[in-house]
Amino acid sequence: MPGTLYVVATPIGNLEDVTLRALRILREVSVIAAEDTRRTARLLQHYSISTRTTSLHAHNEREKTPKLVDRLRAGESMALVSDAGTPLISDPGQTLVSAAREAGIRVESIPGPSAVMAAVSALGLPATEFTFLGFPPSRPKDRKAWFARLAEHTYPVVFFEAPHRIRQALDALATVLEPDRQVGIGRELTKAHEELVLSPISDLSGRFAEAKGEFTVVVMPAPERPGIPTTPPDVSVLRVELGHLIESGELSRRQAIKILSDRHQIAANELYRLLEQAT
Repeated sequence: MPGTLYVVATPIGNLEDVTLRALRILREVSVIAAEDTRRTARLLQHYSISTRTTSLHAHNEREKTPKLVDRLRAGESMALVSDAGTPLISDPGQTLVSAAREAGIRVESIPGPSAVMAAVSALGLPATEFTFLGFPPSRPKDRKAWFARLAEHTYPVVFFEAPHRIRQALDALATVLEPDRQVGIGRELTKAHEELVLSPISDLSGRFAEAKGEFTVVVMPAPERPGIPTTPPDVSVLRVELGHLIESGELSRRQAIKILSDRHQIAANELYRLLEQAT
């Protein structure tokens, strides 16, 4: 009879944030497939768990998956863990889970800590609907387009960012969001030096310049705007705003005009016409 593959959520910082069920599964399985065996060892040592581990990360997952599936077929049960939080959520594991399911192996989720839920709940925003986007792309061109699309969401948006790129991310957000748009920043959530900030994007300039730790960013939706004005704003004001957006180097002219169109409730074609008339 085949074994079971357990997808186990582990603490995102504080080792006390692990469920009793997760600890039982980690003790009972034959092997733990871990993103980083050294990180997982700290959790296992803390709870006196002696189960063997094997590494399974982004660089070896495709190669190791067939052998792990063979072990599951042979009757061994296995736990899949990432460095923190839930595997597959911006972490490795998708190849193994998909292969196990295709092989007819039972896959069980052991839910637990979540940086997304920790940030959303502690910031006090309406949590009936929000969008999770994982990590922004690393390539500059892709990041620029990614942040431009993010600004258009009508629900709160949650994403992760690495410490060496958080400053760039906040600078990019400042070019596409209204200055008063609220942004929540969670750093080192559940750890001793946890920091949770909710502030207009315009007030975050220069903050986290030398930051360490993992970041969870929550961008609040754009505030509701009044109806379309009967007369457009002064064209000179539009041209200045357009210039500022383009000069940031993060946006194309088309993307900048789309942002102004949403900001001032003017159809993009009409905005193009107004700007062309002013030249």
